[in-house]
Amino acid sequence: MTRNIVRGLVLVVAVAFAGSAVSAAGMLQAGQVAPAFELPRAAGGGTLSLDSLKGKPVYLNFFASWCGPCNEEAPSIVSLYGKYHSKGLEIVGVDDAEGARKALGFASDHKFTFPIVLDRNGTVASEYGAIGLPVHAMIDKRGKVSTYRLGEMSPDEIEDAIKKIL
Repeated sequence: MTRNIVRGLVLVVAVAFAGSAVSAAGMLQAGQVAPAFELPRAAGGGTLSLDSLKGKPVYLNFFASWCGPCNEEAPSIVSLYGKYHSKGLEIVGVDDAEGARKALGFASDHKFTFPIVLDRNGTVASEYGAIGLPVHAMIDKRGKVSTYRLGEMSPDEIEDAIKKIL
C-alpha cells in the first residue's frame, strides 16, 4: 500500500507542475513501439500477451481499486468498449500491484467485460511510465503508441483517442 500512496503523491506533484497530461523522460511517446508483456489473467487462468493482440487496436487501461479517478472513468470505458469492440477495439485492464481478488472485485463492480490482467509487482506499469494511476495507452494496429496519458481522461478524450487507433 505504501508504494501506491507514493505513486499517487508523485502523480499529484507532477500534475501540479505540468498542468495536465504529464510528459517526462522515460514515459511513452506517440510513435514508439509499445513495450511487450505477458501477464496472468485475473480470471480463467492463463496469460495474455500484447503479441496475442497484434494487428488489432488496443487500449491498455492501468488501474487499481483504490484509485479514485480509475473508479470515475470505469463506466465510460465500459460504455466505449461496448460501442467500439465490434469495430475491432480490444481493451485490456491492467491491475497495478493488487491481487486477483481486488482486481476482480473492481471489474465486477464496474461490469467489465474485457480481460483483466495482473501486474502484481508493477513491472509492466514501470515499463509504461506509470508513476501514478490511471494510465491510458492507445496502441495502433502496427503496435505503436498513438496516445499515452498519465492521469484521468474525460469520456470524450478517451473516445477521441480510441477513434485514432481504429
